[in-house]
Amino acid sequence: MSARIRLKKFGTKKRPYYRIVVMDTRSPRDGKAIEELGLYHPIEAEEKQISFNPEKVKFWLQNGATASDTVRKILNKKNFSL
Repeated sequence: MSARIRLKKFGTKKRPYYRIVVMDTRSPRDGKAIEELGLYHPIEAEEKQISFNPEKVKFWLQNGATASDTVRKILNKKNFSL
């Protein structure tokens, strides 16, 4: 099983928010997640948009999980080095 750190969509039409999760690469976007790592609210104020647990992200990256391009950009906004 290969794991991937990606976004899981929630919210309503025109009011989305996302959870940063670890999922199997074969599972659908809104399927069952292995673990939830944080949140991303694109509509919120700049300082409240991104929140995540850096220790959990490092753990999953060290154990072979890969981050999607979008998640990589989001983590780079918070100066988290991959």
